[in-house]
Amino acid sequence: MRRYLFISGVAALFVAEIIALIVFACVTTETRQDAVAVNEVAQTVAVDFADMRNHKNKTSLDYTVIDADGNVVYRTRSGLSETLTEAIAHRDTIIDAEVNGETVGKIIIYNTSSSAAVARRRAVIIFIAVAVVAQLGLCAAYFYYVRRTIVKPFYGLKGFAERVAGGNLDIPLEMDRQNVFGAFTESFDLMRSELKKARIAEARANASKKELVAKLSHDIKTPIASIKAVAEVGAAQSSDDRDCERYARITEKADLVNALVSNLFTATLEELDKLTVSPADIDSADLVALIQNADYKRRAALPEIPSVMVVADKLRLQQVFDNVFANSYKYADTPVSLTAELRDGRLNIAAEDEGGGVAAEELPRLKEKFMRGGNCAGIDGAGLGLYISDRFMTEMHGALIIENGDRGLRVTVSLATSGANLRNN
Repeated sequence: MRRYLFISGVAALFVAEIIALIVFACVTTETRQDAVAVNEVAQTVAVDFADMRNHKNKTSLDYTVIDADGNVVYRTRSGLSETLTEAIAHRDTIIDAEVNGETVGKIIIYNTSSSAAVARRRAVIIFIAVAVVAQLGLCAAYFYYVRRTIVKPFYGLKGFAERVAGGNLDIPLEMDRQNVFGAFTESFDLMRSELKKARIAEARANASKKELVAKLSHDIKTPIASIKAVAEVGAAQSSDDRDCERYARITEKADLVNALVSNLFTATLEELDKLTVSPADIDSADLVALIQNADYKRRAALPEIPSVMVVADKLRLQQVFDNVFANSYKYADTPVSLTAELRDGRLNIAAEDEGGGVAAEELPRLKEKFMRGGNCAGIDGAGLGLYISDRFMTEMHGALIIENGDRGLRVTVSLATSGANLRNN
């Protein structure tokens, strides 16, 4: 509807401009003198010619009266033609001033065609200028509308796609269902939701697999240990070399089976270590956009971040901040206090919620794979966010510090500054 109004408005202004130009081009600029007024001027001048100082103009015409010698004896105002040459050049009307049938001078009636043309030209110019300004205003308004309803949502989709590609499925896509692409963006968010469900199901399956493998490992290792113990006892009690060799072979195979079971247990945990991290020098001013993107509910006030170069991978650091704020939203759902300080060659960004924190005995284990706190009952999650974030920070020569603060859980993202000694980190 708005698009049709814009197009109709611009088309109407364009047609009005064309009509104004046609009228200006076709209407003649010549104006005819009023014959009655001209005749009245001739008669009054003839009556008053002997004493033109007392002559009064009784018409709307401007004119000059000159005598037979070319001297000006009367004029209605200044700026009028005063000689026949000027009158001819200006295309004024020239008539004889007659007294008793004798020509005693000339009456030069001012031609107003040029003034009228100037007035018409000015009116057309003003009209076209107003129309152009109105068109520019409509175009600016439509540009703003297109930017707000089309361009900006697509920029949002760009950041959303980067997060999904990075594996972050917790932050919803902000959308306005009233704009042109409302249903389109809603479909993308539905895709994110379904991917998240699939990811949670996959994590649960992996957790179940881990638990199953752990149980099987225990169940298998127990009889293997018994077999190995019996073989060792038999080897110790036997005096036959061939029997001792057989017992040694049994012990060797038991150790092999035990190693294979251990490898099977650890193989289920290796897939998360395949995410690549490429740290580089970035300006700390870039952290503002990353934090704002992560804090999509606007729960935290941005602190003043010291100006410094830090070592980080923007994509992975965005995932770290996303996980920090997503956990705060999910488990605390309170305002978040942000602080930023430069200390010992590191830029520390700390986020503290007001949820009361977690049990002290749980703190050291929160960064373990599949580990979740005691306050997560009934809340979706796989227990991988802080584990992955901690690995990312380690790969970026930084650290992820989790501790209980004064009001809730405090998570500090510690970034190494450019030029710091990274070998010790």
